[in-house]
Amino acid sequence: MPKKNLLGACLAVSLFPFAAWADNSSQMITVTATRIPTEVQNVPADVTVLTKQDFIKRGDTTLVQALATVPGVYVVQQGGPGNVASVFMRGTNSEDVLVLLDGVPVNDPSDPNGAFNFGDYTLSDVARIEVVRGPMSSLYGASAIGGVINIITVRGEEKPHADIRLAGGYPAQVQGSATISGKTGKFDYALSGAIDEESGFDYTAKRLSVYANHQDPFRSKLGSLTLGYTPVAGTRISLVLRAQKTASAFPDLGDPIYDDPNEWDYNTNLFGKLGVTSTLFNGALTTQLFIARMQSKLHYKNLYNGNDPNGAQANDIYHGYRTDVQLNNILHLPDAGISSASSLLFGVEYKNDTADENVDEAYFGYPFTETLHASQHAIAGHVGAQTTLSNRLTLTAALRDDAVSSFGNAFTGRIGGVLAIPEAHMNIKSSFGTGFLAPSLFDLYGVSSYGYVGNPNLRPEYSTGYDVGPEVVIPAFGVGDFADLSATYFHSSIRDLITTNANFTSEENIGRANISGVESELVLRPAPWLTADINYTYTNAIDAQTQGKLLRRPENTGSVTLTINPTQRLTITPQIRYVGRFLDYLYNDQGYPTGVGSARPGTIVNLNVSYGFSDKFSLFATGDNIFNSNFEPVNGLQIAGASLLMGVRARIE
Repeated sequence: MPKKNLLGACLAVSLFPFAAWADNSSQMITVTATRIPTEVQNVPADVTVLTKQDFIKRGDTTLVQALATVPGVYVVQQGGPGNVASVFMRGTNSEDVLVLLDGVPVNDPSDPNGAFNFGDYTLSDVARIEVVRGPMSSLYGASAIGGVINIITVRGEEKPHADIRLAGGYPAQVQGSATISGKTGKFDYALSGAIDEESGFDYTAKRLSVYANHQDPFRSKLGSLTLGYTPVAGTRISLVLRAQKTASAFPDLGDPIYDDPNEWDYNTNLFGKLGVTSTLFNGALTTQLFIARMQSKLHYKNLYNGNDPNGAQANDIYHGYRTDVQLNNILHLPDAGISSASSLLFGVEYKNDTADENVDEAYFGYPFTETLHASQHAIAGHVGAQTTLSNRLTLTAALRDDAVSSFGNAFTGRIGGVLAIPEAHMNIKSSFGTGFLAPSLFDLYGVSSYGYVGNPNLRPEYSTGYDVGPEVVIPAFGVGDFADLSATYFHSSIRDLITTNANFTSEENIGRANISGVESELVLRPAPWLTADINYTYTNAIDAQTQGKLLRRPENTGSVTLTINPTQRLTITPQIRYVGRFLDYLYNDQGYPTGVGSARPGTIVNLNVSYGFSDKFSLFATGDNIFNSNFEPVNGLQIAGASLLMGVRARIE
């Protein structure tokens, strides 16, 4: 449940739609990392780009699945699809990760921590996801301490066609999606619809004596529309509309844990964006203006169950609203002397957030209420620059000032460089940046019946961070790109942490967190029919006051993904993911809390197989957790058991 319940506790449509990319990862273009279209190898940040082809190859259908093997990213879902999922990027909190939808910030203003719920999103209308790790507030403002995730939806770019996907499997589940897209004359369009229903698993850990094998169902309906009109060459007017509604049952942690089948989350997310992008002065200036609106509604309902020793019941409603207006510009400068590919970036943003929260609960026969009705706005301006010197050193810099109505100004910056050493087939990347997290509306103005009152005098959390590391292409055995190896050391320090005080009566700024680690990735191509993607992340996240480790930050995580093509038409993709030990609130086998301790590690194995009869028709089968691991990402709650999904994909032109 994504709330700070005190009783319970006591782009290629990207930021700029002119981005493009190629299949070869070395030629991949990203906009999110610098706001300026740049090859990934030339941006001073660790970037992972996931495309629709990656989702198809691995069998991913949800945002949680897509992000699960990204280096430096640890995803924690408290139950199955539709349930609350948090992302810890480079050891930072989930609210320290800024999520963009087609370049628009969509973290939920009604979430008590201001975080984004990754558990709601499915991928049927998603073309691409860009994950940028490291402090990025100088480009995007609040919440971008750990990094930025940009979800980019499908856009019509080819001749008119329809992509259809139908699947079913065990346990009882059905998935269906269709996208009609294309480009005709001055118009482009993409219309997507999807439905996902499954009976689910009981996500209460099987080791618990209260485990009752209650299935927790999940239902999702998605509709999205992207329209574009190009009245003259170089100018495109666009409209994006997206609506998704999910319903999911889930287990909850009590004192003791009770396997209650009556708890449900109902989520509705609405999004709209209207914008215009123009390239002027023979390509020297690209300017984009857009206005966007998002609305989120979470309804958490728990009916009273006389067998529940906690006597828990709830009827909670959270409404979040955001209006975002941005004007962003890129001025491309002519080459001069040793300087080439130079650009200046400048823009302004206005953002207004509103949150309405009404919590009505009871535990052990005692009622509990919590309310929030508040709003805040922010105005920001940012500038940046990028250039390449002597075709070897690419430099970037960015500055941003956010004026937030609740606390004043937050000034952030970032600098970075990429040194190309072609003689060694190597790039060396390094960056330094600052970030901030604004207090959430609940932190500032929330009120509960147990004496909690928000603190309107809170300061934002501030961070400083840097990273450095090489990327090497290793030729061997007559193959020019036999292996790609990258390793990055990162360090960040976050001060003025926003924490509930010892009496649970308000919030305060206290403490500091120090986080360091190493991200590494090795891509091997030993044969034309085999690719291996191996990554490992070490994270050391420490509370600077107590010197204790932060909760739910495993020191060691990693994954291996193989892509095997025995024939041109057959693709086999096994995937192994490992999560090491981590600190968590522990529950014994009787369901009672036993304090903080070390939670068990876990290994999850997935397998996807697809066979293409032609370039327009294919069959696939996806097995998730095929060895039925009982890993608990949250102690007391386990991942889904073994499942099998089989289906077809077809393109109609």
